[in-house]
This record gives sequence, C-alpha cells and structure tokens, in this order.
Amino acid sequence: MNHRHTLPFAALLLVQTQTPVPPAPATEPAAVPPVQAAPPSGAEVRDDTTVRRAIRTINYRLIKGSTRIGFQAGPLHPDASGSAKIKTRDGITQIKARFDHLPEPSAFGAANLTYVLWAVTPEGQAANLGELHVAGGKARIKAAEQLPAFGLIVTAEPHFAVARPSDAVVLENAVGKDARGPLEVAEARLPMMSQAWYRRGIAGVSTPVVNSLDPLEVQQACQAVRIAESVEAGKYAGDAMGRAEAYLDQARSRDAGERERIMTARSAIASAEEARLLAMRGREAEQEARERLLAQARIEQARQEAAKAAAAKEEALKQARLAAQENEGLRTRLMGELSGILQTRATARGLIVSMSGVLFKTGQSTLLPAAREKLAKVAGVLATHQGIRIKAEGFTDSTGNPELNERLSRERAEAARDFLVGQGVPAGAITFEGFGQAHPVADNATQAGRQENRRVELVVSGEGLEEKPAPAPEAPGQH
Repeated sequence: MNHRHTLPFAALLLVQTQTPVPPAPATEPAAVPPVQAAPPSGAEVRDDTTVRRAIRTINYRLIKGSTRIGFQAGPLHPDASGSAKIKTRDGITQIKARFDHLPEPSAFGAANLTYVLWAVTPEGQAANLGELHVAGGKARIKAAEQLPAFGLIVTAEPHFAVARPSDAVVLENAVGKDARGPLEVAEARLPMMSQAWYRRGIAGVSTPVVNSLDPLEVQQACQAVRIAESVEAGKYAGDAMGRAEAYLDQARSRDAGERERIMTARSAIASAEEARLLAMRGREAEQEARERLLAQARIEQARQEAAKAAAAKEEALKQARLAAQENEGLRTRLMGELSGILQTRATARGLIVSMSGVLFKTGQSTLLPAAREKLAKVAGVLATHQGIRIKAEGFTDSTGNPELNERLSRERAEAARDFLVGQGVPAGAITFEGFGQAHPVADNATQAGRQENRRVELVVSGEGLEEKPAPAPEAPGQH
C-alpha cells in the first residue's frame, strides 16, 4: 500500500522526471476526431469523444476542524468503496482518502492501466489530484485543493497524466452519516473522455502495443504515445511527439535499470500528453478557420445579393415613379426595402428596424451567423442612401441584474453598429445605446415574451424619414 502526498500536477511531473517537462494546459480543447462513441448510462453526449455527466460537489466552507465523507461505487464495479477525511486550513483543503476493493483498471476498458483521483469544481472543471497506487485492491492518497467547494471522483485511465477524466467513473464522493458540519451539495456538469473513443482511437495506430512484462509506468507511456498518435500529434505537435517517442524507446529498452526506465517513461507520458493537447488545439483551430471562411463567404454573398436586390429595387421604383409621375420619397422606399428583410415600422423618430429572437450567444455580445446575415442585407440597403442617420439600440428581458443587463444591451448594440460599419455603412452615420430591460414590447412573464424583448432596434432617421407633422418624440423602445 502506497502513502503519497499529491503535489500540484505540474510540480508532480517535475519531481518524477529527470528532465523538465512543460506543464499540461489546465483545460482541453473541444476539437475531436470523427469517431462514434457510445455514452455511459445517464450521460449526455457533447461530441464524438466527449460526454457530460452530473457530478456531486460539496462545499466545505462552513466546516470547523475536519469531516469525513464516503464514496459511492458506480454500476461499473459496485463492490468498490472508499472514504476521505477533509480538513480546511489556511485556505487549503487537505484530503486524505483510502479505497478498497478496486479491481484491475483494465476491467473498465482495455486501454486503462491506472486510477486517478479528480477534484471537480461546481463550474465543471476537473483537476488531476494524482494517481492511485493499488496493492491488493487497496489504495491511499493525500492531496490538497485550493477551492472550498469541489467533488471527488476516481476514474480508470490509460496513464497518470491525463488532463481530462474518462467516463469510467469507479467512485464518486457522497455525504454519509459520518459527515460533520453543514455541507452544501450541488451538481456540476463535467465533460469526460469517452472510453469508446479510447478503444477505437488507438485501434489503428502503429506504435507497439503494451507489454505486460514492462514496468507499469512503461506500459502507461506506451499507451500515452498511442493515444497521441491517434489524434495525429506528429502532424500538429511534431517536437513534443518526437520527444515522447524517443523517451518511449529508451524506456522500453531493457539495457537500462528499472528505476531509470520508470523515470524515462514518466517523461514520455508527460510529452505525449502535451503533444495530444497541442494536436487537439491544432485540429480545433483548423475547424474554426474553415467555419470562419464559410461564414464570411455566406455573409459576403448575402451582402452582394442584398446590394444587387436593393439596386434593382431602387431602379424599379425610379422607373415606376417616372411612369406614374408619383414621388413616393425616400421614406416609402426605405420602408419597403427594409421590411423585406426585417420587421420595420414607421414612427415619429423615423423607421425602426427590429431584430429579436436568438441574435447572440447567451450572456455574450457576439452576433450569431443568422443575425449577421440579416444585418448584411440591411447594410446593403442603408449603404446606398446618403444623408441618413442610424442609431442601434439594445434591449434585454427582465431576467438578471439590471446593471449587467444595461451593459450587455449596450455591448450588443455596439456589436450591431460595428458590423454595419464593416459592411460599408459610414461610421459617422451610426451611433448606439443600451437600455437594458427598459421598454419591453412583450410580457416578461413568458418565455416567448422574454425572447421578443431581447432585441436590437435600428432607428433610421434623416430628411424625409420622420413623420410630419411630428408628434411628441417617442421614448426609446416605446411602442
């Protein structure tokens, strides 16, 4: 049975290897290779390699002294058990845990060679607290966490340096009868690596398979390099992958002593995990670049089509006016053109073009593609008319903090203004302002009403666009 104090992950790598190893990034990109993974029962699929699972988190902020918690075994191995003593001192939460009846990690998937203890924050971030060294089905570990609220889980993993937990959850913390003090329990949604992806991802790689006669660390190094190869780490992270392969070759050689092989194997694991993360980021960057190019192409096409349509409509209106000797005026023309794109109404302030619905990511001011396409068409119309003034006004529903809503509405109005300028509308002709949750146009008590209230309005004014004789000016957002 091993007793080990678990250092922070980056420090653990430096202590356990002969050569300095760059620390693994705290978070992992979402880009994934195209494989199909079957999620565990009760898990929510996020993409081909990742599933999300609900994990209980416990807030130890109010405990005095120490408390004990238990561990609940999952359906994968119901005989597993564990407990932990939790103590908070000087802003650090100390953890002493012990586990029993742990089977071989491969029982949860052929790729697995070890167990890892994780701390899961209420926001769904996981920190690797260290490897469990199992002897006779038992293991003990000491660790520390800086946050007062977290969940503890044990997962089966292919190697000790993984940056994200797998979905092979063997044990999860639970508040039992031995717990002392008020403990607040919440739920986090944790992204986890799919065991199905591990199984399929390494099936076709060329790296030599694990040799069970090698030390456990050498077996883990082999598995780490195989996983890195499965995401094309040689293409995206050649230097790190080259180091990992060189370390692995040294570790597999029986010419060196066992201690030297183990230390070299740990360097191989760290370099392979670094290469895998870099490769995932490279793949994600490529995918995002492709999506940006496609989005830009769609926007440009929409702008060109809108400009052509606006020019054709303008010409048609001009010919109609000449033929019928009617002067519909700029106000009528713009009303017709803009109404063909978005809901537009005439007011004493001018023409108001209303954009409501799902325009931005939740809580953000980045325009979604559908909103940009609509604005591109509006820009194609407005850019052809001289002397008009435009004011972008942002509004939110009544959910949340009024001050934050006012700031968010201003940022969204500014985003609409900047996009129009980028599409050729003169910058000097556009202003913006945020009104937050003021001036609703629908009932905030319903979801449909709140969605309608989350909007950006473009007030288009200028010579010939206001109603005459003009009544008292309408308040912003008033209908």
